[in-house]
Amino acid sequence: METKPSEISSSKMFGGYNKRYKHFSPTLGCSMTFYIYFPPSPSPSHKFPVLYWLSGLTCTDENFIAKSGAQRVASTEGIVLIAPDTSPRGLNVEGEADSWDFGVGAGFYLNATQEKWKNWRMYDYVVKELPKLLSENFPQLETSKASIFGHSMGGHGALTIYLKNLDKYKSVSAFSPVANPINCPWGQKAFANYLGPSKADWEEYDATSLVSKVHDVSATILIDQGDEDKFLHDQLLPNKFEEACRSGNVPVLMRLQPGYDHSYFFIATFIDDHIHHHARALKL
Repeated sequence: METKPSEISSSKMFGGYNKRYKHFSPTLGCSMTFYIYFPPSPSPSHKFPVLYWLSGLTCTDENFIAKSGAQRVASTEGIVLIAPDTSPRGLNVEGEADSWDFGVGAGFYLNATQEKWKNWRMYDYVVKELPKLLSENFPQLETSKASIFGHSMGGHGALTIYLKNLDKYKSVSAFSPVANPINCPWGQKAFANYLGPSKADWEEYDATSLVSKVHDVSATILIDQGDEDKFLHDQLLPNKFEEACRSGNVPVLMRLQPGYDHSYFFIATFIDDHIHHHARALKL
């Protein structure tokens, strides 16, 4: 099976290109797609830093590319955007599509330990396989200069991956992240099924638990949250994460945005701030 990525679509945008690729993932045991937005290049030898976007529940690699408008500022800042999918697909595991918040489209960016869900290893895919694939196949990418951000389940993924890999990412930000999944229904459902009953195992993928264990976070963590988000108080719990950051002297900028909901309209409104936030860190 072909592990080398093959281009399946290309569209010009703001002087650069949205390109979609397909490859076989040994980590996940299935074919996967991902998008790259390449900004216009000043020279054939120029290398770009990379910014990974992790999407939320039910999303694919397409939502962010089509809806966020992030390409405009990525083009002017000279940053490559990488948007992977949110779970393995096509494995036909029994029950994988029974509910919208678990299974297909709901990988939660962890490595499942339960046998039935053994292919759900989005953590290793995002942290290990994808950067290696990009480094080996796209010489214009400077994958050692990387940052990460995401939305909802993807905000959870971005925060946890950053906190577990401070040596790999220059900065992190999130829109409406599932910030304390061990204490919300989405997280409890996913973690019980993917990871089993051990709460200690759950805490390894909980940003609020993880941030209390780190001591060398230098870049400010940026979070935008709409105060009209219907998931704010029972699923997202960003206040728990903010409290943990304050307790540990971890720099965090939590912005509660009046009137905004959980949608891509909210993301598109503030995406420029996030791209600039990462550009500053990537260019240091």
